[in-house]
Amino acid sequence: MKTFGENLKNLRTASKLSQKEFAEKLNTTQQRVSEWECNKIEPSLYNIIKILKIFDITFEELIDGVDF
Repeated sequence: MKTFGENLKNLRTASKLSQKEFAEKLNTTQQRVSEWECNKIEPSLYNIIKILKIFDITFEELIDGVDF
């Protein structure tokens, strides 16, 4: 099974965005994005909604294959 962080990183890299560029789109820090991708913390619901809009995906697509 995949983790949320792996899914997020895969989406980000497929979009050819650096962590810094992605963080700027979310109005957060590169360190915060790194923490999400390393599964140290989870993004807030507000940031999840912003992530869905940036990648133009559904919540189901974001968590596809994630083991909770």
